[in-house]
Amino acid sequence: MTVLSNFPAGRLGSLRIAQLANFVGPTSGGMRTAIEHLGQGYRDAGAERILITPGERDSVTETEAGTIVRMKAPKVGGGYRLITDPWRVIDALERFRPTTVEISDKSTLLPVARWARRNGIGSVLFSHERLDAMLSLRTGRQLGVAAGVGALYKLLSRTYDAVVVTSRYAAAEFDEVTTPLVRIPLGVDLETFHPSRATPTDDGVLKLVHAGRLSREKSPHLAVATAAELHRRGINLRMDVYGSGPHLDELIAIAGSAPITFHGYIDGRVNLARHLAEADIALSVCPGETFGLAVLEALAAGTPVVTANTGGARELVDKTCGRWADPTPAALADAVLDLLTQPNRRPAARQRAELYDWNTCIQHLLNLHKQLGLKRLAA
Repeated sequence: MTVLSNFPAGRLGSLRIAQLANFVGPTSGGMRTAIEHLGQGYRDAGAERILITPGERDSVTETEAGTIVRMKAPKVGGGYRLITDPWRVIDALERFRPTTVEISDKSTLLPVARWARRNGIGSVLFSHERLDAMLSLRTGRQLGVAAGVGALYKLLSRTYDAVVVTSRYAAAEFDEVTTPLVRIPLGVDLETFHPSRATPTDDGVLKLVHAGRLSREKSPHLAVATAAELHRRGINLRMDVYGSGPHLDELIAIAGSAPITFHGYIDGRVNLARHLAEADIALSVCPGETFGLAVLEALAAGTPVVTANTGGARELVDKTCGRWADPTPAALADAVLDLLTQPNRRPAARQRAELYDWNTCIQHLLNLHKQLGLKRLAA
């Protein structure tokens, strides 16, 4: 296999972090953004870094952010790819010789965490989603989900040295897990996402925006239905939806005659930042979101946010820059109208976003990697 011969072995004595992730690709959203920012931060701090993700074919690329390895993997639901052979990942890691592994996957890559434990390598599970909420949103059922998730998490607690979560809502899923739980909020690119990118036009039209993957676990159906409800009430509005995914036809049907435009995937963060800054209010209403980078990006662009009253996204807004409500179109439509009465909501949105920067997030994670690396070395 070419992956094993195309990148240099790690140097002993340095901090060497291996990041692993499934369900991440070129058009992925928050997880990909987080992994990229963290990886670049690790490199900027002097650590060696390798990133292993699924791809269309095997490839190895040396970049300023470290070694990027794509492993040929089949497509699964929603257009994602999934590494189904963790032993190939272990082969690559044995050459890289990491001091810690940071795994953004709760199932398929579990053998990698076991390998790390056997070989004195620190292991971090980075929880990007709540499995109980994600499965319920995808299937529309809650019966039996909690029991299955609980059994898996007991297994995870015996395998990893630490679990990283990004919100109190995400932490609640690990109530019965004995592994050390570390809450580290993510950051936002405050330079790219900035109010100066654009200014909403004061033309009497309420301009709404939704940015995110059009897959059921992100609840775009609820965002579109909220805009349709406002249109039904006679509100003069326009909604722009940015993102791609498997449920576009369903969303078009929900929109009906409402003035909602589906633009597809937006390439380029600056371009996305401009579209967010043009809007009056961003709808990011997923009730099962563990964090909500899309919320922070909108706030950083100076755009207030309406979200659901459950989920990690709720923790990112306050009354100065957002509203939250039950995850129903009627309740969220009421929240939108209430938010429009809030004075100084745009500068307040930017101020709220400035509480979350990538440097702080990266430093906390680097400290964790150092602690786990030294602990394993001592053991």
